[in-house]
Amino acid sequence: MSPDALLPGAQRSAQLSFSDQAAWIVKDEVVGGWVLQIGGVEQSHVDLEDPTRVVHEYLRRMATVLDVCWPAGQPIRVAHLGGGALTLPRYVQATRPGSAQLVIEIERELPTLVTTALPLPEGTDLEVVIGDAREQLAALEGRRFEAIVLDVFSGSESPAHLTTCEFYAEALEHLEPTGMLLVNVGDDAGQRFLTAQVRELEQATASAGLPGVWTLTDANLLERPADGNMVLLAGGALASPAMANWADAWRAAGPHPAAVLDPEETMRVFHGR
Repeated sequence: MSPDALLPGAQRSAQLSFSDQAAWIVKDEVVGGWVLQIGGVEQSHVDLEDPTRVVHEYLRRMATVLDVCWPAGQPIRVAHLGGGALTLPRYVQATRPGSAQLVIEIERELPTLVTTALPLPEGTDLEVVIGDAREQLAALEGRRFEAIVLDVFSGSESPAHLTTCEFYAEALEHLEPTGMLLVNVGDDAGQRFLTAQVRELEQATASAGLPGVWTLTDANLLERPADGNMVLLAGGALASPAMANWADAWRAAGPHPAAVLDPEETMRVFHGR
């Protein structure tokens, strides 16, 4: 092995046992930083020198939600369902040092590959659990989080047992009363899978007596349902009297053009499809 291969940020790879695909950490020659590729497709981006730099649009929106909904610098408990290159855990540690974070990742080899090639910021408090997101979350009986981030969907190829109202209800039960569930949904043109997820999440929130679903996305995707990502929000935090200010802050922060839909607007957009 080359001595350079032992340096932080050096290109590395691993064969993932669950998906049977190759995972690579490679240098991003276009925007700088490092990229996690799985099966030849870019999954995550990390800037080791500045973990607050978030390149992927949907993840930037999620980071902004966390920034706005809790006082700046305040540690929070966050569960991440799906790890990737741990971009958001790095961001939380950089902006909220001392936050206790949990990652549930189904690919056993991935966390080791990522943390070896791309070390976490000093002081990161991160617990890694290997296994299925639904099964492992259910095993965390009695544990509650301020935020739960769900980032495992890939359109019609998403695991069916993670796409149901029942699973969303289980996830909501692991939130503090003023907690937030943040769901990244990527979909192909037509957005049929996304529409189904909005409806499932709406049903779960209604059954739990929680506020309806908010949506954050690129405004262009509302005009033309092309392939892309939307962030769905649910949880008791959305009953805050500061919601109007939060929505303005999310919209202003972008990335632009930014759309922020309240529950009524979300229902109107997606129930018409």
